[in-house]
Amino acid sequence: MASVSTLPRRAAGVRPPGSRLPRAAQVVLWVRWPTQFMASCQRRFGDIFTVNLPVDGPIVNLAHPDLIKTVFTGDSDVLHAGEANAILEPVLGRHSVLLLDGQEHLRQRRLMLPPFHGERMQGYAGIMETVTRETVAGWPRNRVFALRRSMQAITLEVIIRAVFGVDVSDEVTALRDLITDMLAVANSPLMLLPWLRHELGGHSPWGRFVQRNARVNEAIYALIAARRRDPRLAERSDILALLLQARDEQGNQLSDVELRDELMTLLLAGHETTATSLAWCFDLLLHHPDALRRLEHELERGETAWLDAVIRETMRVRPVILAVARRLTAPFEIAGYHLPPGTVVAPNIWLTHHRDDIYPDPDAFRPERFLEQAPEPYGWLPFGGGIRRCLGASFAIFEMRTVIPTVLRQVRLRPASPELERVRREAVTFVPARGTRVIATNR
Repeated sequence: MASVSTLPRRAAGVRPPGSRLPRAAQVVLWVRWPTQFMASCQRRFGDIFTVNLPVDGPIVNLAHPDLIKTVFTGDSDVLHAGEANAILEPVLGRHSVLLLDGQEHLRQRRLMLPPFHGERMQGYAGIMETVTRETVAGWPRNRVFALRRSMQAITLEVIIRAVFGVDVSDEVTALRDLITDMLAVANSPLMLLPWLRHELGGHSPWGRFVQRNARVNEAIYALIAARRRDPRLAERSDILALLLQARDEQGNQLSDVELRDELMTLLLAGHETTATSLAWCFDLLLHHPDALRRLEHELERGETAWLDAVIRETMRVRPVILAVARRLTAPFEIAGYHLPPGTVVAPNIWLTHHRDDIYPDPDAFRPERFLEQAPEPYGWLPFGGGIRRCLGASFAIFEMRTVIPTVLRQVRLRPASPELERVRREAVTFVPARGTRVIATNR
């Protein structure tokens, strides 16, 4: 793979080249045809280029592992991920671990780590299997339906039960429905554009989101208050109970507002992305029957190496997130460019995963890549990297390793279309355009 370490130094404040199209045109391309737009910029300008968006201003995209390593191993006081994620604040809240930087980020991250330790993870397997079996039992047979919506139902129910416990109350069930209702509005790409955030008495998309988000908040605060009063709190093992009992190094606990924001982060980030990866996985498997047959045969023998390779290759060829981002708080040099404070640098997951010098025939679905050799450091990035690597990465992989075999044991699936689903943007995620349409029959 070509190195970028010998690029010449450039004058301070000079950003990498990029499209000269008007900002409005770049927004349209970024929203409607993001992968094509990014790929065309890479072909024209190379592995470091600038796009100009009204949301964050100039964004310097990085599509080479050496460049990405520079960011992921750089000074976190200079490279602020929380500031770069500020667009998520209306949904997640300003105390979300995704929106914090510095010592406050480290504090929240330490408090949230225990529920995701390996031993705890095994306790979620029963929940995942039960929810999947119950959902699959209700699928229609011998007619077309959208699999992604069903995967969303599974992963939301799993994270709800993991967060609040298996003794799901009517209040928790109501929260699940409120979240589903809120996401129906929040997932529009237009929600990312600040100038469209006008309530208009609840008649605009933003106004409808604000109203639904308020109902979700009310429900979450009520559940937090009820759990705080639970005399058996210390005996409980659900994530909310663990967070309520967590203390930082000074002996302080999370406030109700901090808890609300972290619960929203877990509930939303903890189910949407995994559901989409599951939908992509089945779309790819059903259009590659040899890979599916091999998976079924190996699962019958109790082997999981091919399953792990399928999951990794799915996340490579169909990453759910286009890029991760850091906002500079001080001057920063990369690839010979001296970038000023305020610039956003974005390791581009999609472009890196589709480099033909790392992954020959990069658009092809070939799980055997991950049996032949381990992924290159900073070349496989579905969960970001560095100290900001996704907290729920192990949970997501574990859930996929549980849900996929459980589905395949209950039903046979075939694709409703001979073509793979095209990629469509839904807010910040890349989803199957038609929801992964399939037909299920009993085994």
